[in-house]
Amino acid sequence: MIFLYVNSLPKAKIPKPVFADSVRSVIKNGKQLNDTFWHHLPDFTLTNQLGHLVSLSDISLSDSGKIIVADFFFTHCPTICPPMTRSMKKLQAGIKKAIDVGDKAPDIVHFLSFSIDPERDSVPALKKWADRFQVNPENCWLLTGDRKKIYDLSINEMKLMATDGGVNDSSFIHTDIFVLIDKYGVIRTRRDQYGNPVFYHGLDSVSMANLAEDIILLSLAKDQNKKSFLAGQLPVIAWAMLITLVAVVIFLFLFRRKSTDR
Repeated sequence: MIFLYVNSLPKAKIPKPVFADSVRSVIKNGKQLNDTFWHHLPDFTLTNQLGHLVSLSDISLSDSGKIIVADFFFTHCPTICPPMTRSMKKLQAGIKKAIDVGDKAPDIVHFLSFSIDPERDSVPALKKWADRFQVNPENCWLLTGDRKKIYDLSINEMKLMATDGGVNDSSFIHTDIFVLIDKYGVIRTRRDQYGNPVFYHGLDSVSMANLAEDIILLSLAKDQNKKSFLAGQLPVIAWAMLITLVAVVIFLFLFRRKSTDR
């Protein structure tokens, strides 16, 4: 069903990396080419709503890792956080339906919600929020921990706005953007007609539909660093097929000759 779903997407394109650490120019066959080194999220360890210490490397940063969708919230938020969590739930349900996994959670994506108010968002507070919105801990973690680490992830690593408002709820400023991260820790987005990144907004239904499509497309993307198991084997395969064909022809010739001699 997943392949039928993707094939139904008009002119679908795999989301592109967005933040570059550096660009190196090289000359190849007389042409100047740019080799871009994309920014990778560093590994981190925080505490989830079940009180477990969890790391990015537990779910990503590997060949067998999962795609990640991340956002930032806090449980005392009186405005955008509840609808953002509901959007994430709908996103989970949409992907589950698209890839037809029955009663199981989709195994291609993991959701992370970082609290920007970690002092008040203790494990019990996160658990209460998770229960309120029926968040599945198998593939969605609400995270708390070191304040500096969380704000560094938001501002410096994911390039998102997050302002510490102290004890005043309304002074906590953060974005409604959902961040799409591939299994190697590289942030990806769609691009507009001019090549500018188009981010996914958790309060916009069209944007969330685009994100659901891009998660599936990214999960099907071929790893350019891996060679196909047939790579370099085509000459060998061709010779093997030729030898097999010759053997069959010889067998048939001998079989017919034997039948004629009788």
